[in-house]
Amino acid sequence: MTVSKALALVIGAVMCTGVLATGCAREHAGTSSQDAHAPGSSSAAPRPAPPRSFPRPLPGVGPVMRERLPDGTRQALVVTGETESSSRAQVVLYEQYPAEGWRAVAGPWPAHNGLRGWTDDHEAGDLHTPIGVFGLSDAGGRLPDPGTLLPYDEDPEFSVSGTGYLGEPLEGSFDYVVAIDYNRVPGTTPLDKTRPLGEDKGGGVWIHVDHDGPTNACVSLSEEHMRALLTALDPDKEPVVVMGPREVLMR
Repeated sequence: MTVSKALALVIGAVMCTGVLATGCAREHAGTSSQDAHAPGSSSAAPRPAPPRSFPRPLPGVGPVMRERLPDGTRQALVVTGETESSSRAQVVLYEQYPAEGWRAVAGPWPAHNGLRGWTDDHEAGDLHTPIGVFGLSDAGGRLPDPGTLLPYDEDPEFSVSGTGYLGEPLEGSFDYVVAIDYNRVPGTTPLDKTRPLGEDKGGGVWIHVDHDGPTNACVSLSEEHMRALLTALDPDKEPVVVMGPREVLMR
């Protein structure tokens, strides 16, 4: 064999070896890349957990007062006093939805409450509105039923005259009322005077038509808002009123 032929054979062998080596490297790299993303591989990045959502609690009401809500209640009228001694308040009607939680469905509406504000130990004639969670089970008024689902007692006995604490006329204040189940027997007309806790603890605490001034102990709304409230309340949703000054409701 001549020297030139031998040299050619050596060069060809070197070039073939280089090509084969390069091909193996690419195949190996490709296999590693696929293995790195194979299912069950320990090097795969974990997927983030989906965000959890929680039903919204009753706005403006803290855990202490929320504990007093009946289990079946799905309507809550929240009456928030400006301060413990204020006779002005704000009213919002909320409904509870299974996944979403509590949502406002009416309001906010301006309101009046007792002349001397709020108390958690109400007594007859103290001019304070009782603090707490109370049922809303019965309605009535001097005017015909506006379309409420609550039992409604239309009666001329829902009449009032004279003037309020600011000299404002009281006539028409009881055209529409919703009885607050404080010291009364639910399932009776708001005019019923039975007082289970005794006469000394007061009674006859209603939501009624506003007369542009503070009340003895009731909560008052404009006539328009009273009609809206009456037509919204649903006894199947076990409606309640949650009422008191802001700092107490937030506890």
